[in-house]
Amino acid sequence: MTHPISLSDVVELATVDRNGVIESRHFGALAVVDRDGTLVASLGDPEAMIYARSTLKPFQAIASLRAGAELDQEALALACASHVGSERHQNLAARMLADTGLSESDLRCPTAWPQETAAYQERLRQGLGQNHLAFNCSGKHAGFLSACVASGWDTETYLDPQHPLQLSVMAAVEEFSGAPIGNIAIDGCGAPVPQMPLVGLARAVAGLLRLAADDAAGLGSAVGDPVARIAPAMLAHPWAVQGQGLENTVVMERLGVLSKLGAEGVLILGAPDGSALALKMLDGQSRANTVVGLNALAALGILSQDAVDSVLEEVIKPILGGGEPVGAILPTPAVTSLRAAGN
Repeated sequence: MTHPISLSDVVELATVDRNGVIESRHFGALAVVDRDGTLVASLGDPEAMIYARSTLKPFQAIASLRAGAELDQEALALACASHVGSERHQNLAARMLADTGLSESDLRCPTAWPQETAAYQERLRQGLGQNHLAFNCSGKHAGFLSACVASGWDTETYLDPQHPLQLSVMAAVEEFSGAPIGNIAIDGCGAPVPQMPLVGLARAVAGLLRLAADDAAGLGSAVGDPVARIAPAMLAHPWAVQGQGLENTVVMERLGVLSKLGAEGVLILGAPDGSALALKMLDGQSRANTVVGLNALAALGILSQDAVDSVLEEVIKPILGGGEPVGAILPTPAVTSLRAAGN
């Protein structure tokens, strides 16, 4: 399959209920693979071609580490983040830059207001405007720059698709996904983002988890591989990956499930047993992604349904009417009855 994801590739994954009546429907596709990357369950076409968007960040971090970026675990987690621009996030990104002798002015990502209310209000209080450090991808860009300094590469053109760092990113994506990439576009932060099969994205996540597990167990070539640090870094510092009380962070804190949302309705999940899920909503909305992804893993017996329900109650806001709950975002029967192939 080489065409972009379309109506023929998706199924209904979630509904939005208001006072007992379905108000909206979300259609998409998902793929679940086991520890070895074998497809075990899917809804819609698992070969549908998508842009991974910010779910690509752990794999962009592969290229940074292989180029010699010197990142501790907290900094590595921020390199994989779509953060809310809190003071803590911004300070960590600034420290990453300072460690390489660079500063905020070297970042090539756009400027932004902090998404976190406290940080936003503080900038207003000080009479300050938007800044690069508050942009949700600033950690990734700081990691890119660390890699460029370590390898002696140009730091002004690090977002050019032909820059050695970006060529290394594309090679890592193909290596871990097991599939050739498609069209290469430009993401919101200015970095190249490849089109890839949905199942390939799931396989790439499983590959990161497998490498980390093998390193921890002292198995083979995984031992000492810097790439084996990526999943553990995200799980050890979930606050850095998004922000306190938010979906990705809470899922990692409460369930030990690697979780990363991407723009335009993309989500990856990596379970403790090494299974991985990739999900794409056709309409580009993300509000139902965590509901669908976690319920799919629970339906397959990979996660506890009670644990999933508890987390979703904490992170998914109800549908409101007059300031009071009148509905909910719900997974469809296709999701809650999902079974592994052959079962």
